[in-house]
Amino acid sequence: MLTGREAVAQTGIDAVALKPAECDVSRATELPVDRVTIDYEGREHLPDPATLDRLAAETELYVTTPVRADGFDPLGDDSLVDEIPDAARRVLVAGHGAYLTDGESSRAVAPRLGAARRDAPDAWVGTEGVERVALAAGGTQFELLTRSTDRDVRALRAAGFEGEVAVYAPTVLTDDEDAVLDAVGAYVSRRRPVARALPDGGGSGGGGGTGADASPTDSAETGRAREVLSAAVRDFALVGSPETVRERVDDLREAGVDHVVGYPARGIDEFLS
Repeated sequence: MLTGREAVAQTGIDAVALKPAECDVSRATELPVDRVTIDYEGREHLPDPATLDRLAAETELYVTTPVRADGFDPLGDDSLVDEIPDAARRVLVAGHGAYLTDGESSRAVAPRLGAARRDAPDAWVGTEGVERVALAAGGTQFELLTRSTDRDVRALRAAGFEGEVAVYAPTVLTDDEDAVLDAVGAYVSRRRPVARALPDGGGSGGGGGTGADASPTDSAETGRAREVLSAAVRDFALVGSPETVRERVDDLREAGVDHVVGYPARGIDEFLS
């Protein structure tokens, strides 16, 4: 039986994304990949400079920085940028509303993304919700895996885009359907096409449904909703045996994707045990 490290290596994933609110990101040095990205989950969860320095010394480190957030706003307070090691690269994103104040969320993205790219020309640029602005800003386009990723990337390449494309996907290395749904069912239920397809319009596990009758969007789901979620996890996440994930990663690379970034949806231990 493969160890977690061996399984990850077999998938062909070349980067791992870690959420500092969920795990000790210093363990990134144990992962079987050289490239690590640190997600942004609020200022209080930003790793301290010493930890970032150690990671940057031992990995190819990327740190997600929302351009609308105080501390990373290139047109305002950018004091936190100094805490990112020179050896690390940034991932410039608009920023998820869950981690922004109302004031931050109201700030214009386009001028801030452009200014941040001028300050960090080697940064990756997150495309979620700002696809055209991100493409105009240039740099490595950092996309979430969707059911149209292959088609979209092929279209970019056909149109002459020569920059790099990186794709982020929650990853679950098992064929156990219940385990997969428990790990990423709520995540995929938040994708608009999935939320619309679910019988109740989404679930209490993070989808669009509300109230006592909302679907759980995990292994407790049954019937049509379970069918929708089971199909969706394969569109919006990398799931299955290492061999199955490897096939999907190979398809993405054939379409023109340069980097595949896996987020360990069941925790970092799955990638290390």
